[in-house]
Amino acid sequence: MHFENTKLENIVAEQKLVEDVMAKSGLESTGAWDYDRKTFDRRFDVREGRYYLRVFTYAKSGDVGANNAELCILKPALGKYYYPHGVEYDNEEFPAHLVKKCEGILADVQKRFAELGIEAQ
Repeated sequence: MHFENTKLENIVAEQKLVEDVMAKSGLESTGAWDYDRKTFDRRFDVREGRYYLRVFTYAKSGDVGANNAELCILKPALGKYYYPHGVEYDNEEFPAHLVKKCEGILADVQKRFAELGIEAQ
């Protein structure tokens, strides 16, 4: 499922700043990058299964691998993990308690950017 109206979509900031803000909210990107995109994840193991909150970004300029990119945030998503196939974002039932927790995390990320004077373009 994709989260709507988070006020995160289209925020643009320097890569290091985005990494710092995401880390403070428990989102990490260990190995989840390419030269022009980077994904921040938070894993949840709950009774209903394993889920991932994902915040996708792409480089508007620069190079993610060289750590000099300007990243633009895309629409965040929650997906259910299925071994060995990967993560499914659509046609799933997501636990209400998990959706609420993810909404809180995304609101925290947006608040951190707002405190820095950074808002969606």
